[in-house]
Amino acid sequence: MKKYIVLLILVACTFLFAYFGGSKKETHAKFVLRIGVECDYEPNNWEEKSPTDSNVPIANHEGAYAEGYDIQIAKLVAEKLGASLEVKKIAWNNLISSLQRGEIDAIFSGMLDTKERKRAISFTETYEVSKTEYAVIVNTSTPYVMAEKLTDFKGAKFTAQRSTNLYAAISQLPGAIALPAVDTVADMLIAVTTGKADASVLNLDTARSYEVTYKNIKVIRFPENHGFKVGFNGICAGLRKNDSALIYRINEALNTITKSERKRIMEQTISRLLDNTL
Repeated sequence: MKKYIVLLILVACTFLFAYFGGSKKETHAKFVLRIGVECDYEPNNWEEKSPTDSNVPIANHEGAYAEGYDIQIAKLVAEKLGASLEVKKIAWNNLISSLQRGEIDAIFSGMLDTKERKRAISFTETYEVSKTEYAVIVNTSTPYVMAEKLTDFKGAKFTAQRSTNLYAAISQLPGAIALPAVDTVADMLIAVTTGKADASVLNLDTARSYEVTYKNIKVIRFPENHGFKVGFNGICAGLRKNDSALIYRINEALNTITKSERKRIMEQTISRLLDNTL
């Protein structure tokens, strides 16, 4: 009888330990949301050399930190998922392949959900402030500062970042000359500001931020229904095709971030960017 009672006590203790101990461990365990970011597309993402209250260490680049609108949205998503955030700096052309190889869980890098990309990966709902609209940035020393329509750029020399819709959109400008594509947005800006190119195509919100920081750039915006034709919904997070559960959870998190909050985040991001450049 005593042996039976002792056995019952041992079984009960084992159960209680498994229940309370296991639950406690499970509650405190956090999964890591690993994201890939180009860190070269202001105001969506860029790299900094010093830590701040808002930036995030870059895991694969010691002593560097990621900042930008994409980063702030990813931080909120990770928080709502109960995850810790890990940022990896990855060249634009390698983001999708890195995702497919399992090196990261998601892309938060100002990426548009184009038809071509949808063949390779899946996308969340958009997290941009407003619907993506393309504009043209021109060097103010060129006659194209007076342009009002897509047809006003005949003879203008254009460049843009390779493997993006920005470069493909040059074909919608009748008579424009497409120079070779460049590797990064920074290279594109150098080409336009130094006169190697007359102009480039860029997301309107991004173009406006560069217009403030580069004094010899002007943004040309086109009337509604008279601008570039785009084949995408907007800026989204990219995930692997088989990660439907994570896509669902990220969409749930994104849906809690209101339009007014997104606008506030972007305004604060641009303010920090200007503080760093002025």
